[in-house]
Amino acid sequence: MIRTTAFKLTALLATTVVASACGFLTGQSNEAGDGSCTEQNLRLATIRAESDPATLGANKFAELIAESTDGRISVQVFPNSQLGDTKAIFAGLSSRQQVDMFYEGISIYPTLDGAKAFTIVSVPFLWDSYDQLTGVLKSDRFAGLLEEAATNSGVRIIAIEGDAEPRALSANRPIPTPQDMQGLKLRIAEAPMPQAFARALGAEPEVIPLADLYLALRQGVADAQENGAITMLNQSLDEVQGYFMPTNYIRDARSWYVNDDWWAGLCDDDKASVTEAATEAGRLNTAEVDKQLRAAEVELAATINVVQPDVEAFRAALDGQFDRFDGDLWPQGLLAEVDELKKQFR
Repeated sequence: MIRTTAFKLTALLATTVVASACGFLTGQSNEAGDGSCTEQNLRLATIRAESDPATLGANKFAELIAESTDGRISVQVFPNSQLGDTKAIFAGLSSRQQVDMFYEGISIYPTLDGAKAFTIVSVPFLWDSYDQLTGVLKSDRFAGLLEEAATNSGVRIIAIEGDAEPRALSANRPIPTPQDMQGLKLRIAEAPMPQAFARALGAEPEVIPLADLYLALRQGVADAQENGAITMLNQSLDEVQGYFMPTNYIRDARSWYVNDDWWAGLCDDDKASVTEAATEAGRLNTAEVDKQLRAAEVELAATINVVQPDVEAFRAALDGQFDRFDGDLWPQGLLAEVDELKKQFR
């Protein structure tokens, strides 16, 4: 059984990156909702640390949109889960009571009712590269799925841009083979594919918010987790884990989430400005991921034990495990369609 664990956080420090005097810390907007270009004071959330590529990308977006609109649209960035965990942020985004934009991986989209088809993105070992993943996501087939998800969930992705470190494994013991997963209390995100991955290999999945992960590992609530090297260091997880296994088993693409009704009411010029800023900021995120991932791997090798896993053994152990979700978690036949689309982006 999956157990959801939450811990009380201590103090949260709000960081304002770009803000106007009007509507400071309120998230107010003077939008007419009729497609006219109006003043906007927006709150942009990330669940990542201040130095994480996603937060750096969010900061860049705030700068770019302020420049392109001459300050008419201002953005305050709240990193490090200051506006809550993923579930809370999506709830706030749906209602626009707490947050206006969210920058995080597309892998979390299916946690929303109406976006279940995107569960397929997180099938373990499905993607060979970020470029292959985004190539498929930007295809006509997925454009239709994105439109359906926006209509059904009330939350729209307006740009898919920004690499994310591949998911790996860290633990309090070495995990070189899939057999070593047996009985492991593995912290996962609240998403079906990591849960299925854990169960298929005999591990016990534990759903724990990222902001609470350090404490959970230190207290032994979880034995292991499956973030990559950058998050390991940004969250100081190397202090509470002794082994790192670069399995790279799930890839992700950072995406810009907005309230669909808000987007519908935005003027065309502002839609173009927001999309352009999101795309450019996402490219900065990608460059930072590449730079930070290289540095993080070197630093981890100096602080904890890096164990090279038998990736082919993991692949073999999982072969066919996810076919049963076809027609359930995503449309029937979509997995085969993805396999064909992938051939265009090798």
